[in-house]
Amino acid sequence: MTVLATGPGTAERPALPAAVPLAITSAGVVSAAGLGLESLGGVLDSGGIGHSAPVGDDADDYPPLGVRSVEGFRLRDHVGRKGTRNLDRLTGFGLVAAKLALASAPAGAATDRTGVVVTTSTGSTQSLMDLAGDTLLQERPYLVNPSRFPNTVLNCCAGQIAIWNGLRGANVTLAAGQASGMNAFRHARMVLSLGRADRLVVGGVEELSAPLAWGWHVSGTLAEGTPIGEGAAAFVVTTSEAARAGGAGIAAEVLGVEVGFHPASRGDRAVAVAEHVRRALDRSGVAPGDVTEVSPGSTGLVGVERAERRGISLALGGLPPVRDVTRAVGQCYSTAGAMQVAGLLAAWRGDPADRPRLALVTAVGHDGNIGALVLREGGGA
Repeated sequence: MTVLATGPGTAERPALPAAVPLAITSAGVVSAAGLGLESLGGVLDSGGIGHSAPVGDDADDYPPLGVRSVEGFRLRDHVGRKGTRNLDRLTGFGLVAAKLALASAPAGAATDRTGVVVTTSTGSTQSLMDLAGDTLLQERPYLVNPSRFPNTVLNCCAGQIAIWNGLRGANVTLAAGQASGMNAFRHARMVLSLGRADRLVVGGVEELSAPLAWGWHVSGTLAEGTPIGEGAAAFVVTTSEAARAGGAGIAAEVLGVEVGFHPASRGDRAVAVAEHVRRALDRSGVAPGDVTEVSPGSTGLVGVERAERRGISLALGGLPPVRDVTRAVGQCYSTAGAMQVAGLLAAWRGDPADRPRLALVTAVGHDGNIGALVLREGGGA
């Protein structure tokens, strides 16, 4: 790996301070491919796809749109029946992904110093629709079931993850569209740097429903044949320094992370993507030629996918091998970034290499949000 020289920079590109590396020590995934990194890795390795039919009571109400859904999911099968009656599907995904991640995380960390950073778009769209419908259809509006109201709050999933696992560190929910995953890791770095927690459960969660599918369908923002997906990915994260000091194994390190906002009205998005990629690489202290593969996040997004890939090529001097999880698990929107990272970890685990690989993870949304993240396999230098 080529380490960039530190120095004063140039007039065109001033030197950027190095980022504090974050260590991913374990991961948990719930996707259309199944539960766990092994299931996801198996589907990616075979070139297959996850479950591709709608599920649930509203399965017949979906528009003619491809989906990647989590088949046969029942929260009580994974955490027991107690306390699950009023939890929605989205929260269930998050709880199981977090449980899987925490179960394989290094032991000994204090729960009061463990926090949560979760990304989502609106929380559970289905829960919002159900509660709104009840207020109109019940004989009296106030006869809605109050125990279902918490599911309509954006930070419900993050709160439940903390409650079920006794985590009392910082608890954060972020919504930044397609770039939510990049924002989650960037925020995690800030929380750890400020001492608000010693480790974090970082991830994203989304669920499918007929109303959400219709929203995608009528928006015209998806290219023909692009499936939408659901699920959750969660990672136990701390600083690389702390992980090494505690003797923890490191699955991967998050090096530079850059996020920004560049709406179409500001001009060529590809140029903005390239700039974010360059900044992320600069903060990581590595050269463009060190990137062994890329995981783009806007696959299937009309008017965005091409700009993202062109921006990557501008920054790297070409497009390295692409590892895309969208075909397997669907376009997961605000949890796409977490799924991209999970896909890389799963693929790397199933295909060992002679030396650590370095991946670029990117995201570009129609709303103008942009993100770039540099992920290094294992804990090597």
